[in-house]
Amino acid sequence: MAQTRFSGPIKAGPIADTTGTTVGTNVANVGFVLMAQSAVIDIIGATSNDQVIATIPAGSQIVDVILNVTTANDDTGTATVSVGTSGTATAFLPATSVKSAATTRGTLTNSAATDVGTSDIQVLADFTAQNGNGAAGAATVTVLYIQARDLV
Repeated sequence: MAQTRFSGPIKAGPIADTTGTTVGTNVANVGFVLMAQSAVIDIIGATSNDQVIATIPAGSQIVDVILNVTTANDDTGTATVSVGTSGTATAFLPATSVKSAATTRGTLTNSAATDVGTSDIQVLADFTAQNGNGAAGAATVTVLYIQARDLV
């Protein structure tokens, strides 16, 4: 399947500027397109830190981070995944159990979620296994963001 690439940001809607003040009178309806980046992460065996999930462009707004465990980890101890940045490992998702198949949405308590800032950031996943003896597990992390929203 072919893919199309844009340098972004992409905006959609036929009315770019507000020309009236009442509802339904040419009120601007141009909006930003929601973008997504996903990666399969390693949740088998020993601890695996700083797995790069996505590189989010400067000025973007992170809207959601989703951890989708499709195959439970079978470590004999605890097994968790956190999602964040190199500066704050739990910025977008605190340590979350991967011992059962489930979908967990992020908490987005870090200011980088509101506005990525003036430089691109890497979103990282950290897997921690208590005993490192698991032989099964599968998970994907998805980051949803609005490119170049620049809210701050």
